[in-house]
Amino acid sequence: MQHLIDFDQVTLAEWDMLLDRATAIRKDPAVYAESCRGKLVATLFYEPSTRTQLSFQSATLRLGAQVVGFSGTSGSSVTKGENLRDTIRTVSNYVDAIVMRNPMEGAALAASLFSEVPVVNAGDGGHFHPTQTLTDLFTISLEKGNLTGLTVGICGDLLNGRTVHSLLKALIRFPGNRFILISTKTLRIPDYIRNILTAAEADFTEVEALEGVIAQLDLLYMTRIQRERFESEEAYRRESGIYVLDSAKLALAREDLLVLHPLPKVDEITQEADEDPRCRYFEQARNGMYIRMALLYELLHHERVKQGFPKSRGEGRCTNPRCVSVQESSLPTLIEGGRCLYCDKEIKQ
Repeated sequence: MQHLIDFDQVTLAEWDMLLDRATAIRKDPAVYAESCRGKLVATLFYEPSTRTQLSFQSATLRLGAQVVGFSGTSGSSVTKGENLRDTIRTVSNYVDAIVMRNPMEGAALAASLFSEVPVVNAGDGGHFHPTQTLTDLFTISLEKGNLTGLTVGICGDLLNGRTVHSLLKALIRFPGNRFILISTKTLRIPDYIRNILTAAEADFTEVEALEGVIAQLDLLYMTRIQRERFESEEAYRRESGIYVLDSAKLALAREDLLVLHPLPKVDEITQEADEDPRCRYFEQARNGMYIRMALLYELLHHERVKQGFPKSRGEGRCTNPRCVSVQESSLPTLIEGGRCLYCDKEIKQ
């Protein structure tokens, strides 16, 4: 594993290794306090972040490494018009790993094409968020003891929720899981995720009411409505406030239900529900630091790789306005089987 763009790049053997490492770090973090001394990590956050950015910075420092980078683009050369390719080629000269969040879908993959050091996707628009998925899987493993045979409910903005897309792609790799996808018709999973589930012969159903299915669930994954992904405030308001987890709904659920949330939450879980012992999202956030420590430990001991200039593959042009290849003309075309490899959208002829 040289980069982490999505969980697909992690073999199950590598996942077991990360799980064991994170468990060991969680048990005795002092053992790893000097394990990456002399290493340097760049956190390039083009979008706002609290938990992901701070957990990566905390993970880096707790391993004995150091952090540089930016939060927002106002103090970087991006404001001068520098493209992503040149930013990554420059920054990879200075550091041993790059952690990047970017609003363009496929930006992390694009960065990996030009970096001489490992690139970690900390969120690329509404596309993927693999280290949140590592956090989710680690927490589920700790709380449930396994990642198989679970009935998983995912509720909220399933169209724009990158954490949802990554989690679904990850959990279909473990046998026996069943998925109940709870959203409005407008915010159902995008076609490329539905195609992935169908191709994997995953057991999934789509419903609009949480109350009717909550009693069936081993795991409920709540998500916020992603205001920043909507074209207008009016469009956002039509969808917000529809799904709210409260004590009344939790009373319908099993005693061993596990409730997770990638955070931040807005109005989709009440403060009263926060106190329910089945709601474990703040512990989930703490677990995120440990699994990111495990990931960085592995990547920071990876040898540098000299990149050649990547060549274009396939014909056509992506029409997804959120795709990095549409917004950055310097990137090679990557199209395979009628699909853009940056953003996973089908190419419309």
